[in-house]
Amino acid sequence: MRVPHRDGDAAPDRVISALTIAGSDSGGGAGIQADLKTFAAHGVHGLSAIAALTAQHTRGVTAVHAPDVGFLRAQIDACFEDFEVRAVKLGMLATAEIIHAVADAFERWKPAALVVDPVMVATSGAKLLADDALDALRTRLLPIATVLTPNLPEAELLLGRRIAPGADADAALGELLAMGAEGILLKGGHLAEAEVIDRFGSGVLRASFRSRRLPVEGHGTGCTLASAVAANLALGETPLQACRLGAEYVAGALAAGYRPGLGDVVVLDHFWRFREA
Repeated sequence: MRVPHRDGDAAPDRVISALTIAGSDSGGGAGIQADLKTFAAHGVHGLSAIAALTAQHTRGVTAVHAPDVGFLRAQIDACFEDFEVRAVKLGMLATAEIIHAVADAFERWKPAALVVDPVMVATSGAKLLADDALDALRTRLLPIATVLTPNLPEAELLLGRRIAPGADADAALGELLAMGAEGILLKGGHLAEAEVIDRFGSGVLRASFRSRRLPVEGHGTGCTLASAVAANLALGETPLQACRLGAEYVAGALAAGYRPGLGDVVVLDHFWRFREA
């Protein structure tokens, strides 16, 4: 996908790019790897700034390393200095120092669209962010987010309360919007409802996207959804339509998923649409 070049730029029309700032998954199913595959599947050039390195596979995470924040900032600056960055997706930002460094970079570059996937709770239920990092997320990133994409445990941590299915989840959407993001996509995978119901809210607008609940444990679904939303925003879709298309894409990728390792988790097939064509 190409866009007209900027005034005074001698280069030909430029390719639309999206940037992911997240953790690397050595197993290839989540994080940066899932994001870049999702961008490619949407015809968007994928850029990356690695905020964490993980040693993981289909059975768990064995080690985590956070690069120096100066090097993270250098990656972000390099991307904005040379590419037509139309949207940014944020994933695993493990410390307050990293969150502040990313927010400082955005004060300079002012991305047109920002999708925040608040990776705060491990699959085991353990909290991944220290209190100062959670505060930094709330104060520095949520107010500038185009779309925030929490799952149920993350939404509960942000709100400081439990969220029940149905009307209570609908009410939680409004409470999350009050935290400052332009739009909220409350993911329904963890809610005890017959279907997966992803709830979208922006201002007074409300919508829900329903998909069949599959009897599998997917790996990288949250990363893929957030990066699909970012890719669609980069392509010019509204937040509502970007979230609708993102939810449809993830449902198809999960249904076409496969098990590449020894674990039981299913890795999404990010290029499922090409195989169906």
